[in-house]
Amino acid sequence: MPTSTAATQAFLAQSQGLVDAELDRLLASIRQPSTRLHDAMSYSLLGGGKRIRPALCLAAAQAMGRDADTALVPACAIEAIHAYSLVHDDLPAMDDDELRRGRPTVHIAFDEATAILAGDALQAAAFDWLSEAPGLDAATRIRLVQELARASGAAGMVGGQAIDLESVGQQLALATLESMHRHKTGALIEASVRMGALASQSTTTEQLEQLTQYARALGLAFQVQDDLLDIEGDTAVIGKPQGSDAAREKPTYPALLGIEGARGHLRELLRSALDSLGGFGPEADPLRDMADFVVARTH
Repeated sequence: MPTSTAATQAFLAQSQGLVDAELDRLLASIRQPSTRLHDAMSYSLLGGGKRIRPALCLAAAQAMGRDADTALVPACAIEAIHAYSLVHDDLPAMDDDELRRGRPTVHIAFDEATAILAGDALQAAAFDWLSEAPGLDAATRIRLVQELARASGAAGMVGGQAIDLESVGQQLALATLESMHRHKTGALIEASVRMGALASQSTTTEQLEQLTQYARALGLAFQVQDDLLDIEGDTAVIGKPQGSDAAREKPTYPALLGIEGARGHLRELLRSALDSLGGFGPEADPLRDMADFVVARTH
């Protein structure tokens, strides 16, 4: 299995620095009457994280020959949606987790009502930021809003989460499991890549399809590795309780395929993702490096 290279780490660090600075600026620009709400939003949005989704957005823009500034606000909007989803996933009515990124979850650090409101506010902020993203024409902004709305709503992430909750204690067929994760995890990863490409305002239909195929394989690979880490990872490293999926009897790739079968499936997905980038040159190397990173990560 591949390991993270210095180039990958450098790209991630650069992306994280850009995104964190812009998120800090965007969050500070929100006028809100409640200091507690702002603190909870900041706690969830700026409290760490690898920024994989925004990094993929920036890498996709680079694959189209554009610089990071082109896709920076779309990347931040994606991260706001991701942060909101984590806040809500951790709630007692959902996964009931007490630890996220090595810190108390938002409803523990604040309270349940504040966590719900913080998630709601982050979701709304994502679309507000996209609607005013600089350097993009109106048609591109609308396209980006549509991409993110569809990826994060009932036809995407939220729909996948609903299937996940309905599937606790059940043995799912591989096709059903992958359909669930294409929505729950994969939809936002796919949107990250597509939005970065669309923000370039120069992508062809063929290029967008190739990048979409890459992102679909990567989204599933991300989930397979997550499932493996839930079994093999260390709570102190992964930043959330190890074994939580098994404890809740959630359907996972290792439960269905066995650990070695899941690892084999992970390798197949990585190969598929990289093959999808065959039509791109070295400008897509950050996307190739990100694929290697996703399957080799330890948290």
